[in-house]
Amino acid sequence: MQINSKLPNVGTTIFTVMSALAREHNAINLSQGFPDFDCSPKLMELANKYIRSGFNQYAPMPGTQALRERIAEILSTCYGASYHPETEITVTAGATQAIYTALAAFVGSGDEVIVFEPAYDCYVPAIELQGGKAVYSQLNAPEFAINWADVRSKITSRTKAIIINSPHNPSGTTLSQADIAELERLVAGTNILVISDEVYEHMVFDGQSHQSVAMSKTLAAQSILVSSFGKTVHTTGWKIGYVAAPKEIMVEFRKVHQFLVFVVNHPLQLALADFLADKDNYLQLKNFYQQKRDLFLRLTQSSKLKPLKTAGTYFQLMSYSAISNENDSELAVRLTKEKKLATIPLSVFYSQKTDNKLLRFCFAKKDETIEKAAEIICAL
Repeated sequence: MQINSKLPNVGTTIFTVMSALAREHNAINLSQGFPDFDCSPKLMELANKYIRSGFNQYAPMPGTQALRERIAEILSTCYGASYHPETEITVTAGATQAIYTALAAFVGSGDEVIVFEPAYDCYVPAIELQGGKAVYSQLNAPEFAINWADVRSKITSRTKAIIINSPHNPSGTTLSQADIAELERLVAGTNILVISDEVYEHMVFDGQSHQSVAMSKTLAAQSILVSSFGKTVHTTGWKIGYVAAPKEIMVEFRKVHQFLVFVVNHPLQLALADFLADKDNYLQLKNFYQQKRDLFLRLTQSSKLKPLKTAGTYFQLMSYSAISNENDSELAVRLTKEKKLATIPLSVFYSQKTDNKLLRFCFAKKDETIEKAAEIICAL
C-alpha cells in the first residue's frame, strides 16, 4: 500500500524520545513535563469513590455538570470572568485535544495561523492537518518577548487565528497587561480567533498575576481559553482539560469535539469537581512551584550553566554556552547517556531548529530528585 503522509516531516515527539532515552540509561528525567510525585491522596480517594459508586459509563458530551460549574467558579475567582457552564465551558481530554479541536473547528484550507516561536510542538501539525499554514513570529532569546509590530505586519486577509501561550512553554515567560492590551487592539474589529493556551495558569511567580484573555471582555469575546487539570493537580496521565469560550464559538467547537473524543473520563471529572471545591488546591499551586524553582536555582547557583528568568510554568531554561559549543540536541543526548541527566533541547521548539545553546529543565520533581540533578549540573 502506498501512503501519502499528511505529516511527512513529523517524527516521534522529542518528549517521548528523551523520556525513553532516560529510561534506557537510568537517567534522572528533567525532560518531559510531568511530576515524579503523586497527586493528593484526597483526590485519589475521590476518584475511587466515584468509580465504586457506579459512575463508569458515558459522561455528558460537554462534561459533567458538576465540573463545568466548578470551572466557571475557578474562572470567576481568578479572573472575575463569567462563563455559563451549560453553553460556554467544555471538558476535554487534555489541552492538546482542546487545541486540535479548536483548530479543526475554525481553520480550513489556505487559512493562516500566527504562531510564536519557540512553540509547543502540537500547534503546527494540528494547523497543517486542517490544510492551514503556520505563520511564525519569533520570541527572541533571552527575553522571549512578543514583538507586536512584527505580529501586526504578518496579519493578512487569510489570518484565521493567533495562538498565544502564557505562562509560556518552553521559555517560562509570561504575558503582561500591556501584552494583553496590544492583543486586544490587534484583533478588535476583525474575525481573528485567539486560541489562548493557559495550561500553566496557576504557576506564576514572584507576586505576579496570570494575565488571562478571560480578564478582557473584548478579547474574551473572540477567544478560546484552554487549560489543563493535569498541570494543576499533578495528574498528567488523567488527560482532562477544559475550554471556555462564548456560546457562538463553543457551538462550533462542540461539533468537532463530539466526533473527536465524544466524552471524557466520567468518575475522574466528578473527583476533580469535588477536590477543587477547596480553592487552595489551585490558588496555592504557585507557592508550591515557586519553592521548587527557587530550590533548583539555589542548588545550581555554582554551576557554569546560567539560568534565564522563569516567571511561570515548571520549566527552567539554562544556557550552556560557557561549557560547550555542541548542538543542543547532541548535548541533550550526551548528557542523558554519559551524565545520566535528561533534558529537552530548545531547538526542537523551532521550525528551523534554531540553536540558542539553551536546555529546558523540568523542576516538577521531588526535592531529592532536584538535589541529585543539581549535583550533576554543578559538576558539568
